[in-house]
Amino acid sequence: MARLIAALVRHGEYHQLQDTPSAHQPFPLTDEGERQALAAARELRAAISRNDWDLEPVIDSSRMLRAWQTADIFAGNLAGAASEDLRIDSHDVLAERSVGCAANLTRGQIEAILHDDPRLDPPPDDWKADSHYCLPLQGAESLLEAGQRVAVHLSQSMDALPQSGRDRLKIFVGHGAAFRHAAHHMGVLAFGQLRQLSMFHCQPVLIEYLPNGDWRHIGGDWKVRDQCGGFTD
Repeated sequence: MARLIAALVRHGEYHQLQDTPSAHQPFPLTDEGERQALAAARELRAAISRNDWDLEPVIDSSRMLRAWQTADIFAGNLAGAASEDLRIDSHDVLAERSVGCAANLTRGQIEAILHDDPRLDPPPDDWKADSHYCLPLQGAESLLEAGQRVAVHLSQSMDALPQSGRDRLKIFVGHGAAFRHAAHHMGVLAFGQLRQLSMFHCQPVLIEYLPNGDWRHIGGDWKVRDQCGGFTD
């Protein structure tokens, strides 16, 4: 039976505001981020050829500029690897976890807002990395909630792929934490691994969508998180 494979691609390095938990930052890739995307696209092209995979001509991307730019570099360097011209479809549901009305404020500013609102409790010290925690602010969501919407999109997109009788690869470009939490919802990562792992910029993690609706990791490395470093995605 033909295999269906999803390539999960975290965007490249970008011009990120410091100490700002919101991942809804509208800034472009750095020069290094563009180099990361170019190198990874070339490696993926070689893997497609080596494995004789059909490449789905639609790349699904988050609407964030850095994700779209990453997808665009992949599309430009995978031209000819698909049976049709590659195009990018942008989706709100592939965005990173939202902090709602606190978008693009610093951690200190967010915690001050919670402190000054008599209706609200202070957040836990590790609230940025707490998969269950949702800021008590309009429009905010938890990391697990973000992962759930991404997981639904991934499964629905793979279900919609045409049956060609050949192994088929579809590329999704988005964000590290949302992809990891989606992988947990899909049974690919255990809950205890979510804080231990991250994703390398632009390097695809390959997961296979099985006929029974399950998923399994078949290629590409998760990044082991520096336990002394900050939680940045």
